[in-house]
Amino acid sequence: MAYDERLAQRIRAAFQGKPQITERKMFGGIAFLSKGHMFVGVTGSSLMARVGRELYAESLRRQHVRPMDFTGKPMRGYVFVAPEGTKSAAQLRFWLDLCERHVASLPPKAAP
Repeated sequence: MAYDERLAQRIRAAFQGKPQITERKMFGGIAFLSKGHMFVGVTGSSLMARVGRELYAESLRRQHVRPMDFTGKPMRGYVFVAPEGTKSAAQLRFWLDLCERHVASLPPKAAP
């Protein structure tokens, strides 16, 4: 599955100058990681957002948001945001900041 390269480029631009942010092709799209933790990605035309279990229900009440369910089973703590929910820079920044804050609260990843 192809992913929205324009959205991926907007995410790259938002994190320019942050060397702890890396990217990896995953899930038929692209994922962005902070210190090894995946926190946002692009699958098809949607933003994949790791909001955490604490903000999952609240996130689902927002417009243009649905459970992340590409495996057929919703993954709690992750949502898809439709393109209408990331059109403006402020909309995209909201999700990027929310997800980056969430993974910053996680314990460090174990070394491989």
